[in-house]
Formats: sequence, C-alpha cells, structure tokens
Amino acid sequence: MLSLFFKEVNAFFSNLAAYLITSIFLVALGLIVWVFPGTSVLDYGYADLDPLFSYTPFVFVFLIPAITMRMVAEEKRSGTWELLKTSPLRSHHIVLAKYFASLVLLFFTLLPTLIYYLSIVQLGDPVGNIDSAGFFGAYIGLLLLGALFAAIGLFSSSLTSNQIVAFVIAVFICFLLYGGLGALAALTTGEWAVFLEGMGISFHYEQIGRGVIVSENLFYFFGMILTWLVFTWILIGRHD
Repeated sequence: MLSLFFKEVNAFFSNLAAYLITSIFLVALGLIVWVFPGTSVLDYGYADLDPLFSYTPFVFVFLIPAITMRMVAEEKRSGTWELLKTSPLRSHHIVLAKYFASLVLLFFTLLPTLIYYLSIVQLGDPVGNIDSAGFFGAYIGLLLLGALFAAIGLFSSSLTSNQIVAFVIAVFICFLLYGGLGALAALTTGEWAVFLEGMGISFHYEQIGRGVIVSENLFYFFGMILTWLVFTWILIGRHD
C-alpha cells in the first residue's frame, strides 16, 4: 500500500503536465487575488483574503479532477490495472493509497498560496493586522473541499479507462454538488429548499469560511468523502 502511495506521488511529480496544471492554478489564483479589478485585495484597502476563498472552489472544480483523472483510468488504459488487482493489495488498500496520494498532491499545490497570507501580513497597517484565526479557519474549509473533490475525482477515474472522460465526469459532479444544488434550492421553497441547500457543498464550505467550524459541517464533509470512497471501493472491487 505504501509502495502504491509513493508510486502515485512520484508519477505526478515526474510528469511535465503536473507542473503545468499546478502553475496554471497558481497563476489563476494570483491574478484573481492581486490583479483582476473587483477581486484584487489591493482595491479593498484592508487586509483581507476573501477573494482567495471565494474563487478557489471554482478553480478546484477543474484542478482536482485534472490531478485525479489518471489515477485509475491510466492504469486501465495501460494494462497495469489487472496486475494491480492481482497483487496482494485488496480493493480498499488501492483506494486509500491513491486517495491519500491525491491529498498529498493537493497539499503541495495549495502550499505556495500561503505566500499570499504572508504578503497580506506585511501589507497590513500596522504590520500583522489580519484576522489570522479567520484565515486559517477558512483554509481548513478549503482543504476539506479539496479532499471531497479528490474523492469524487477518484470515483470518476474508476468509471472509465479514458482520462478525458474521467475529467469531464468529475467536473460535472463537483460543479453540481458545489453550485448546482444551491441554485436549485433558490428555485424552490419550503423543506425541499432547505434539503437541497443542506446537501450542497457551498453551504457548508461558506459556513466554515466564516470561521463557523461546527460538528455539522465536519460531519458533512467527512461523511461525503467516505461515501464517495465507498462508491469507488465497490466499483473497483466488483471483480475481486
């Protein structure tokens, strides 16, 4: 299991496309946070990184499926999947190894964005005039969101041997759960509206982004992550 984990991490960092994906992600966020009118923190006149946490989920919708799309699909396409399935590893070992590898890749992709925090700390008047607790609370929400998208991406990759198809499926599911259910909730009323809003990712992410880290939100994210991982385990374990 540990060997498979390191294999996935090494495969990512040895691929030129991985560096391209990460670079595009960081450049896109940099433009949103510092350059684009209406979202640039320099236009606000106060130390705040709200644009980072408001727009990163929409970048994640494309970034994380791009990271996870090859994890199972490429194994099936190259013919190594059958070898992996006949190894001593059980299906849940394969799922967990690939999922934890995707979390490590997500962490290393997000790590450079801490530069934005350090920059805002220095730009504050006085220096350090920033709500650090609120920032790191929102950062936890961002990590949970990324972890959930990674579970969805891994599930999508296990559906097909085509990486592009896996990418499109993951993008669709992530977008539907993040923005689609909230939009449907706005079109309905009563209990259905409450139910749809509560099932949407954005509702819980935005609460955590405001520093409201309560058990309900944590249970939602961990429950959804576990659900998609179980779906993946069932899918790839059908022929065990």
